[in-house]
Amino acid sequence: MTRQTNRAWALLIARAILGLIFFMAGFWKVFTLGPIEHARRLFVEPYSVTFLPAWSLWATGTVVPCVELVAGALVFLGLRTRPALLALGSVLVLVTFGHLLLEPLYQFHTHVIPRTALLLFLLTMPASDDRLSLDYWLARRRLR
Repeated sequence: MTRQTNRAWALLIARAILGLIFFMAGFWKVFTLGPIEHARRLFVEPYSVTFLPAWSLWATGTVVPCVELVAGALVFLGLRTRPALLALGSVLVLVTFGHLLLEPLYQFHTHVIPRTALLLFLLTMPASDDRLSLDYWLARRRLR
């Protein structure tokens, strides 16, 4: 295998793992729990004691599962990968802020750090190296 092929496989594996993590979390939150129940349980109830306005908790709590679902699927497929990664990065920043707001010494090693590492790896690699993605194949098709 060439170095270029190895990078393509590494990107595919990283995209598949990160995409599945977020897609499956979003799928469960949207279709099993429901966005409204997700917002109530994981945003409104825990954060009602903070300075955050209730409307922002409801809005964020209902939007996050949809972002995870759609952006996770896009990353998995390698379609519109950069914008999807930026959306998931925003979710990670939001989650980090929320956890630190409630618990300033929150342990990130089980949840946030592994996802952030995969996300940063994918963002720092050149998109042209991701030869096993729909983005790459569509770009090649446009050039023909």
